[in-house]
Amino acid sequence: MQLHAQLSERAVVQHTSLPWVDAPVAGIQRRLLERDGEEVARATTVVKYAAGSSFPTHAHGLGEEIFVLDGELSDEHGRYGPGTYIKNPPGSSHAPASANGCTLFVKLRHLLPHDSERVVVDTRQAAWYPGMVPGLSVMPLSEFETEHTALVRWAPGTRFNPHRHFGGEEILVIDGVFEDEHGRYPAGTWLRSPHLSQHQPFSTEGCTILVKTGHLLRETNAGASA
Repeated sequence: MQLHAQLSERAVVQHTSLPWVDAPVAGIQRRLLERDGEEVARATTVVKYAAGSSFPTHAHGLGEEIFVLDGELSDEHGRYGPGTYIKNPPGSSHAPASANGCTLFVKLRHLLPHDSERVVVDTRQAAWYPGMVPGLSVMPLSEFETEHTALVRWAPGTRFNPHRHFGGEEILVIDGVFEDEHGRYPAGTWLRSPHLSQHQPFSTEGCTILVKTGHLLRETNAGASA
């Protein structure tokens, strides 16, 4: 299966307009944003766990990143409430479950093979730092070589400088409305801007976005399920 699979192409998807697709495991459904492969694939997905559902133990060949949108996820390593960011490195494994249900943003097989650090950040408690322009606040989540993941908060009326993305940029709008010269992107929008793309972002109303940069330099083979 190929869906927005070419990392060199721009993609914009409002996930709330997509249908839920049943996963192979009962009680788990998915909205497919980007996918290169079948059940084992490089993928970007919104995943919904019904209360009491669980996924069997599985390994992540090129890693996994999770952002808990609502509810609580758990595995043998801990419990993760709304706003938790998790990076499970390449070669890691777990058996995720949700007692009361949850919704997750999940990226599979977008990490470098030698990125070995597991990261868990509760963004409800972690510190914000001043951004590069007034009105911008940044919460770093993960860094490895060229790849960076962060939450970025835009106060109403904030404008950023025109800039180019070496290694590309990927955004999930968590709340508010993110904007640039190409359009307006309300909460629930996923955007992928390829290597060396350029734009001038701003937010009239204010917003919070989950941002990953520097990871679109290479195409990767299909790999782990979620």
